[in-house]
Amino acid sequence: MAPALAVEIERFPIAGVFRIARGAKTEAQVVTCTLTQEGATGRGECVPYARYGETVESVVAQIEAMRSAVADGIDRQALMKLMPPGAARNALDCALWDLEAKRTGRRVQETLCPAPRALTTAQTISLGTPEEMAAQARAHADRPLLKIKLGGEHDAACLRAVAEAAPGSRLIVDANEGWRPDSLAENLHAAAGCGVALVEQPLPVGEDAILREIERPVPVCADESVHTAEDLSALEGLYDAVNIKLDKAGGLTAALILRERARERGFSIMVGCMVGTSLAMAPAVLLAQEAEFVDLDGPLLLRHDRSPGLVYDGARVSPPSPALWG
Repeated sequence: MAPALAVEIERFPIAGVFRIARGAKTEAQVVTCTLTQEGATGRGECVPYARYGETVESVVAQIEAMRSAVADGIDRQALMKLMPPGAARNALDCALWDLEAKRTGRRVQETLCPAPRALTTAQTISLGTPEEMAAQARAHADRPLLKIKLGGEHDAACLRAVAEAAPGSRLIVDANEGWRPDSLAENLHAAAGCGVALVEQPLPVGEDAILREIERPVPVCADESVHTAEDLSALEGLYDAVNIKLDKAGGLTAALILRERARERGFSIMVGCMVGTSLAMAPAVLLAQEAEFVDLDGPLLLRHDRSPGLVYDGARVSPPSPALWG
């Protein structure tokens, strides 16, 4: 019997407002893909992202277009050839991983990392005024790793405010393409002065050639500039690290290839996420087992998560239970 496919749009309110350089939102809109076969059910969640031309409707349509291929018993390798990278393929790919685990009784972690451990994830500080961001930082000053959203008019002041409010925390900066070449050196040196460990995607995609020419006092990580392993060759000499997200890569299968190829080229690894539920984070926790930086706090930004969800103990996130995924 072939798997039966179901697709659903779900909405999860955010606790407050999540703001980055490109705008703000108050809820996470996710698409959930469910595959059912012979009493076993596999699920995958994705977060459509307007930055990449995606909407919840377009992603649902992409998944629905695969209905006949699913009925014919498509596997993950064939899916990689039939669908482009992106959120839709991620949801279906992760559902196939989960379905296989449920049908065989062999957990995904047995294939990828037999003894996965709890990881320390970053806590995101949303973009705001220096005073607003300092207040967020004080509320999370016990977290070992803070990710600071920048890309506004007063980035240096915001950065200093966060560093002063959480002096014991390691800092990551994420500009979300919000800086410009004429301010890049100044911002990087401000980050270095505050002890920042990594700066994510300071410049817009396609406008980052200057990174090859200037001093980089802080390691720089590609986010929007990297989706799949095919992007890596163009990033050498520009970036020191890559941020792997399942929704960009188009699923765990592609993300594993990207991680391996990035390591071969000498890039450090960050595993990140969109704002989604524990179902979206679960495969990423396994992907992130050997990553230098982990940013999987999506469920912590929500007013409520799925149940059962991932177990977060402060900044520590544990591997998923079989009831959730994998």
